Amino acid sequence: MQLSDLMPERKTTLRQTNASITRTGRQIICEWHLTRLVDEQGRAIGVAALVDDVTEREVARSELMRQANYDTLTGLPNRLLANDRLNQAVKYARRYKKSAAVLFVDLDMFKHVNDTMGHEWGDRLLQQVSIRLQSCVREQDTVARLGGDEFLVILAGLNTMVDAELVAEKILTSVAMPFVLDGHNFFLSASIGITGFPGDQEDVGVLLRNADTAMYKAKEEGRNTYCFYTDDMNLQARERMTLESELRQALDNKELYLVYQPQVNLLDGQVVGVEALLRWRNGALGEVEPSIFIPVAESAGMIDLIGSWVLADACRQLTQWYRQGFDQLVLAVNVSSRQLRDEGFVENLQILLRVSGCPPERLKLEITESTLLADEQQTRITLEKIKMLGVGVVLDDFGVGYSSLSYLSKYAFNTLKIDRSFVQNANRRSEDASLCRAIVAMARSLNLQVIAEGVECKEQLEFLKEAGVTIVQGFLYSRPVTAGQLERLLVANEMVL
Repeated sequence: MQLSDLMPERKTTLRQTNASITRTGRQIICEWHLTRLVDEQGRAIGVAALVDDVTEREVARSELMRQANYDTLTGLPNRLLANDRLNQAVKYARRYKKSAAVLFVDLDMFKHVNDTMGHEWGDRLLQQVSIRLQSCVREQDTVARLGGDEFLVILAGLNTMVDAELVAEKILTSVAMPFVLDGHNFFLSASIGITGFPGDQEDVGVLLRNADTAMYKAKEEGRNTYCFYTDDMNLQARERMTLESELRQALDNKELYLVYQPQVNLLDGQVVGVEALLRWRNGALGEVEPSIFIPVAESAGMIDLIGSWVLADACRQLTQWYRQGFDQLVLAVNVSSRQLRDEGFVENLQILLRVSGCPPERLKLEITESTLLADEQQTRITLEKIKMLGVGVVLDDFGVGYSSLSYLSKYAFNTLKIDRSFVQNANRRSEDASLCRAIVAMARSLNLQVIAEGVECKEQLEFLKEAGVTIVQGFLYSRPVTAGQLERLLVANEMVL
């Protein structure tokens, strides 16, 4: 090799970085600085070389690049690298007349895992999920983690979008298999939104937004499914954004309010309790159904703030009723698992009871079975502290979640609530009837009060009486009513059938 080949004529200095092996066998990265030496006539007479060991600098640079492009928890590409991979997939598809697909994968109800089991267990599950997702795709495809429980799957060089559908089905099947952590089985599901090129768009940002929109549609259709993007979904996405924006202002605008559904003692027809239920009346949207806005509040991270307001307003109302002479009325308030996981929840409840003057023995907190998936010792301690304040604890929707007989003896429950799905079918299906009778018998043996919700017809009522249930609530007696309407019902005693 001539010196002129090494040192181009127009350059006097050449800088080059390459890997080298030392005499001890250690691999290092060197940076070479070569400078041409010339005489007075400009003729080359030699070259000066300066060699620097830049191993640490290059390793640090490589680590920075890795951190900038890969997720630290799972090792998957992050959003930045995923955007680049998607760009490449679209360019490849355009050049070779192929298709590219984007699958937006979101784990269903994963927040409940973090809320009940803690983020450490949640992180371990996410690591296992990432491995399963990678097993569902080809080597040339990309699985990325966008953050939280959201993943992106980029399928490059597809022949048709049918291939994307097959991958989505494979992912759903894989995620549905039990995850095992420290001997415990966890069951997850996923909602998947699918979009692709050519067809929907070729702009990377729009493709990602469309896949995200389709994913939310999959959740609306019951979760554990996939949905292809359609143009109509844009309108639905805008409506959801409007709903979330309005909901964020609902507390300040005093748009949220409580209604109360009576709970009736079948022995004498008296109202012995009420359940507080949240409602939202918006100036622009009108009356918004709880089934619509509560999932939005959960996904948008507003459920804690709203739940705290509900509890405070319910205690205020209960205090007012108590002072009006309705001193035997018990008020039940639903509490989310996120609220119970708050270390200051019991202390804040104690302060609320003292400030509001609410009699603790007249208040009950309703929790669902999913809450009991948390660390057993900590959950038990929290519920016992609540009970020590004199506040009752109700296990709501019993039978539809992670039902375990051990829950009833292990935790400090006062009341068991039979889910409405069993009540509504008890007079038509022998299986539900048998289950209701078994729940009542079991609760009696544990000295627990039983409430049946969702009673809508006299046939259901007669069955529940025969089964031994003494307290019921449902449309047969009353729909949820305002505080004023309830007071008039109490005075008139109109609950007797």
